[in-house]
Amino acid sequence: MTNHMISTREKWLDARLDLLAAEKDLMRRSDEVARLRRQLPWVRIDKAYVFDGPDGPQTLADLFDGRSQLLVQHFMLKPGAEQGCKSCSYMADHTDGMNVHLAHRDVTFVAISRAPLAEIDRFRRRMGWQFKWVSSHGTDFNYDFRVSFTPEQIAKGRIEYNFGQWPMTGEEWPGVSAFYKDDAGDVFHTYSAYGRGVEVMMGTYRMLDLMPKGRDEESLTHKMEWVRHHDRYEPQTPAKPAPAASSNHNARA
Repeated sequence: MTNHMISTREKWLDARLDLLAAEKDLMRRSDEVARLRRQLPWVRIDKAYVFDGPDGPQTLADLFDGRSQLLVQHFMLKPGAEQGCKSCSYMADHTDGMNVHLAHRDVTFVAISRAPLAEIDRFRRRMGWQFKWVSSHGTDFNYDFRVSFTPEQIAKGRIEYNFGQWPMTGEEWPGVSAFYKDDAGDVFHTYSAYGRGVEVMMGTYRMLDLMPKGRDEESLTHKMEWVRHHDRYEPQTPAKPAPAASSNHNARA
């Protein structure tokens, strides 16, 4: 970073205007992708999934909580795990603040994991989260939505994840899914994202992308190696105090 190009304010502005044109183009292309996403065909959900939650047993239709749209985080917390996936937790850290805004746009958010409800509640209390989180334990939900995998699938050395053959294996992987419920009460699967698509929930990354060092992950073994559960980070070293202002009124910055 110390060898980065330094320029005058005028040259900086010229470069910033070039970047602004690229940013506007990216935003327009993002709007177009969002339009294409909304045009995807829907798939009716005919299987009767029943989840265990804080309000007792609930069907997928019940989870909408009176709204027509449901956003699901497929949270990696398997039965018997001591704690949830740290990357899924990083995603979930952004949820409570946005929930009231989603609700006012006809969207209900819920996290769904395969662990029993008591194990979910124990970890949720530790993390201090308030969002609704239910258990799919004993159902096919996670497997049907390609975020959990059987020993037989794992034994093949490749799994069906992110709409293709995934070169890695593992019992659980993250995802985000969207559903719609019509006036007749029928539920439809409208969208799912996996892999880097789940970054949609990682607002911290959007902020880091604005910074001089960016995500600063190039030297890491894997990109999210630095992420910790928010109660497991090492204490930060206090910032050094700024130097006292000069008493010389003629000093120039």
